[in-house]
Amino acid sequence: MPGTRKLGRPTAHRNAMLRGMVTYLLENGKIETTLTRAKEVGALTEKMITIGKKNTLAAHRQALAFITKEDVVKKLFDKIAPEFADKNGGYVQIYKLGPRRGDGAEMALIKLTLEEKAEEKTEEKSAKKKSSKKTAKNAEKKTEEKVEEKTEETAEEKAE
Repeated sequence: MPGTRKLGRPTAHRNAMLRGMVTYLLENGKIETTLTRAKEVGALTEKMITIGKKNTLAAHRQALAFITKEDVVKKLFDKIAPEFADKNGGYVQIYKLGPRRGDGAEMALIKLTLEEKAEEKTEEKSAKKKSSKKTAKNAEKKTEEKVEEKTEETAEEKAE
């Protein structure tokens, strides 16, 4: 295991919890948890993605020994690891969220950087849509202004 944080649990419970959290992170892309757990999960997730990049039978078996769901292992080897093929580490990011209400534990959001790429694409698309809507509204305003100017001009001509 990458770290030696005990997390207030016996070894078997700690290992089961971390395996479950790594599986959930690979399945869903992000987790909100305490900062110390996030650091441990991040290190283990990096290790699993590195194993996924090898894409051998032995690597599949190593991943199956740690990750608790077979479909998540399939996703790791088919979708996640190929996205990080050109990257050497830095597969996850941890964001501090502040203290938890109740016990004051420092909370953090851990997410795959893969998900961030997809979010950026959707943000770019929404920005393009917003800008096109703005230009359409501006065009409407300009045509309305031109119509008003013409009506004012015709009204002035009639008054003369």
